[in-house]
Amino acid sequence: MAIHLLDYKPSAPNTRVAGYEVPGDEQPKIYNTENLPSGTGMDEVIWAAYRQIFSEHQILKSNRQVALESQLRDGRITVREFIRGLVLSDSFRRRNFDTNNNYRFAEMCVQRVLGRDVYSEREKIAWSIVIVNEGIRGFIDALLSSDEYLENFGDTIVPYQRRRILPQRAQGETPFNLKTPRYGEYHRSILGFPQTVWQNQVRRFVPQEQKAQAGSPALFLNMARSVNLPSNPGGRVATQTINYMASVPRRDR
Repeated sequence: MAIHLLDYKPSAPNTRVAGYEVPGDEQPKIYNTENLPSGTGMDEVIWAAYRQIFSEHQILKSNRQVALESQLRDGRITVREFIRGLVLSDSFRRRNFDTNNNYRFAEMCVQRVLGRDVYSEREKIAWSIVIVNEGIRGFIDALLSSDEYLENFGDTIVPYQRRRILPQRAQGETPFNLKTPRYGEYHRSILGFPQTVWQNQVRRFVPQEQKAQAGSPALFLNMARSVNLPSNPGGRVATQTINYMASVPRRDR
């Protein structure tokens, strides 16, 4: 018997507050198949879906789902079904589910599918329980069939990070692809990175117009720095080993 979704209290982020912004260049572009602007509009919709689901650092040629793209172009599936196919693809599973735990995978899917951050740790626990009981397919179906997804995106709109930029703020919220990197801390430790390996000599670049000319004091300074002074070959001598009495001159009687 499947366990019901754990109750969690929604917080009040910007995504849950109705906005009255005037559309402008800073607002996210909404890709909708109901009003495609040009003949290449479907290409932009497909590209936006890949960028939202796979994020910028996972947009690879090997991740393309050509069959799903063809079905979307022919109108046999909706944008919501196309998003479902991308999240359930083998490429997305290998690059995101296999390299993260259930808590982090649930957080990433909420960000990319619902277009918002998780409300709390309790919500991550609730969705991770769904993953354990119903698997990835049941978890993704629960997200795509939720009232939140249908009210904001429906069957024709590509998901996006909602209300990331507000006119009252000088800077918007951090994009999800920068806030949530590809691998978690545990998997990064297994892969053995990050690690700094630097074997080359650091050189300072000086533009041609700023290089010292003949007669410049800077040339003399470089020459003085290149002079190697001889070091003291004798080294240090411990005071306990010095025989002071033997060094005092004596007058023979």
